[in-house]
Amino acid sequence: MLQSRILSPRRINATTLAADEVASYNPLMRNQQATQLLFELSHPGRRGARYPACDVPDRTVNELLPATQLAEAPPPLPEVTEPDVVRHFVNLSTLNMSVDTHFYPLGSCTMKYNPKRHERLARLPGIGDVHPQQRPEDHQGMLVLLYEMQEMLAEIAGLPAVSLQPAAGAQGEFAALLTAAAYFQDRGEQRTKVLFPSSAHGTNPASAALAGFDTVQLKQTSNGLVDLDELQSHLDDRTAVFMITNPNTVGLFEPNIKRISQMLHDVGGLVYIDGANMNAILGITRPGDFGGDMMHYNVHKTFTGPHGAGGPGSGPIAVREFLGDYLPGPVVQKSVDGIFTLATPAKSIGRVRSFFGNVGILIRGYCYLRTLGAAGLREASEQAVLNANYLKSQLQDLLPVPNGELCMHEFVASAKSVKQKQGVTAMDIAKRLLDYGFHAPTVYFPLDVPEAMMMEPTETESKETLDAFANAVRTILSEDPDYLHAAPHSTAVSRPDEVAAGRQPCLSWMTCPAGQ
Repeated sequence: MLQSRILSPRRINATTLAADEVASYNPLMRNQQATQLLFELSHPGRRGARYPACDVPDRTVNELLPATQLAEAPPPLPEVTEPDVVRHFVNLSTLNMSVDTHFYPLGSCTMKYNPKRHERLARLPGIGDVHPQQRPEDHQGMLVLLYEMQEMLAEIAGLPAVSLQPAAGAQGEFAALLTAAAYFQDRGEQRTKVLFPSSAHGTNPASAALAGFDTVQLKQTSNGLVDLDELQSHLDDRTAVFMITNPNTVGLFEPNIKRISQMLHDVGGLVYIDGANMNAILGITRPGDFGGDMMHYNVHKTFTGPHGAGGPGSGPIAVREFLGDYLPGPVVQKSVDGIFTLATPAKSIGRVRSFFGNVGILIRGYCYLRTLGAAGLREASEQAVLNANYLKSQLQDLLPVPNGELCMHEFVASAKSVKQKQGVTAMDIAKRLLDYGFHAPTVYFPLDVPEAMMMEPTETESKETLDAFANAVRTILSEDPDYLHAAPHSTAVSRPDEVAAGRQPCLSWMTCPAGQ
């Protein structure tokens, strides 16, 4: 019973879950295999299956392959039975958190439920088995889907030219900035600066630097918005792009976005919209309408896809018509006779990825868009904003939110007062939430909010789940601080030494020094 309560956040009763009861649950006690490597389970001579002797003339590997292509010895693979392998990976999976098993309020990184219907559709033989090197005339059906995806993304953004190629959001940023650089170079303009607010995602300045621009960070106002005076002081004929997330990282829609866009356009610069927070404005407003010239989507976030473990992702970019000739290719085009082809824009920056991008994620996003339609997308955003404001209302007496009475799809709370009164940090709360069956929110970002805890519940969570999460936080803050400093108590690893682990990774849990 305790196990199901911890692993199923909808059934958790955080007000009655005793601390010692949580601490007694330990996956290691359930199965030691969960934390061993397959190499440690290996025993010489064990096999997953044994086949009868071959009844056709035998030829050795040396006869079939040239000696230069052969290793001196077979690779030292683990020798295990089939049950060993199955149990090993199933037990490992029970130690994971995912949107399928837990509430995932990870701020600035939309983690919504991924419909399994779309998973099945994306694996249909006519979709999952298409080879990227087939001739366009042999996979017209796939090109129709991708063309329609381009058109839908263009409409949602209010920006008419789209490339589906970038493989994730950060690569979408990079590709868009290369597109901007090519545009300015074509015009003979020497624009070298990219501006961004202090709350920007870290990929923004990184992408700008990789694209060859100088980066300039701007301070925010006390209420978490762009400081127009400071922005104006940095605008000149060397300004290329202003990168902004809207709604921004503290969960506020920038009220001066049209004025900001006009300020950039007045000096010949471009406005880039980071699409990480598009889940708040779908069907309500469009980046192109409030002045954006370029943007990327995170299809795996905003339009759902298997999200986590570093991928897969998809980061299409949408730009204004005058930038379309510089987009990475290929893009899908439709001829007058209804034939779909792949074409590279006239002044393209070239490919940024092999073939056509992460098509499997694009198809899942396509299914999501076709399932919801325009009205459904707007409803999803409205529900996401409602959920965030409801959760904020349940927590603000415990964890004050310094920016604004209302938020968009996410908010940034501060555990500063809790740390001052009880000595309990944002990290302590985040770690302890794992014991209650909830993934922790984003902590310590943005940097200008002390003891920051950024939460984004998304539209897919119920009121019961949000109430359970708020009750868990409330219970945690009533617990003994020393006990919280050592949390989590129910996971295979509690608090690893992250610095040591990064410099000297230990790949076997069984032989690692304590705490690493």
